[in-house]
Amino acid sequence: MTTEPLEATRAALARVRGAEPLVQCLTNTVVTNFTANALLALGASPAMVDVPGEADAFARVAGGVLVNLGTPHAEQRAAMTEAATAAREAGTPWVLDPVAIGALPVRTPLAHALLALGPAVVRGNASEILALAGAGAGGRGVDAAEKVEQAAEAARGLARTRGAVVAVSGPVDLVTDGARTVRIANGDALLTKVTGGGCALGAVMAAFAAVTEDVFDATVAAVTTYTVAAELAAEGRPGPGTFAVRFVDALAAVGDADLVTRAALS
Repeated sequence: MTTEPLEATRAALARVRGAEPLVQCLTNTVVTNFTANALLALGASPAMVDVPGEADAFARVAGGVLVNLGTPHAEQRAAMTEAATAAREAGTPWVLDPVAIGALPVRTPLAHALLALGPAVVRGNASEILALAGAGAGGRGVDAAEKVEQAAEAARGLARTRGAVVAVSGPVDLVTDGARTVRIANGDALLTKVTGGGCALGAVMAAFAAVTEDVFDATVAAVTTYTVAAELAAEGRPGPGTFAVRFVDALAAVGDADLVTRAALS
């Protein structure tokens, strides 16, 4: 592990718990409850404000914003554009999660339009990042068809051209700002067996970005904290249902000692 990202992660987690940042979530209907509970457990304050006419005002006062394209119905699409525009104008860091983009005809152009509004962080699996970078056709729904390292160069290029931090999720997560790259070899496969296991991470990234000046450090800290908590929850190999409950508990309990002994950063 590298000492510098680890220390930044410990400091960022302390700030999240101390500041209790307000995180606006425009996310999919499948994961709303899990995402809110993950934020609460971590110490942040969730607000699922995704109605046009309210999304603008809320994005201006929130600490961070998540825009997740999992179930982009028409009203929510309008609210997403509204929130992203307001966040850019107000300087609120926001996270774009381009769920299942590629061949799908509604969310794919929406993701590209939102990308032009300047997210601080883009989070996705390898297929989603490749599709957003114009280097792939997307995966099988929300599942990746490509591996993380296949998307590494596209992620770095996307980060450089868009001025965003790009996080590619997989067995070993990759975070890059185009110049710096960190890989996080933590987590557990049980995260893929729980609805919201990936989507809630985007909200956690928004919480860390709300309290951390360097968005790259914030993103590394969010991924590290989240995946170390997953390892704690997976001890004893519970079933997926038990794991989901234990994971929320682990987000509340994960601390310095866990990060120091478990974080696998390179």
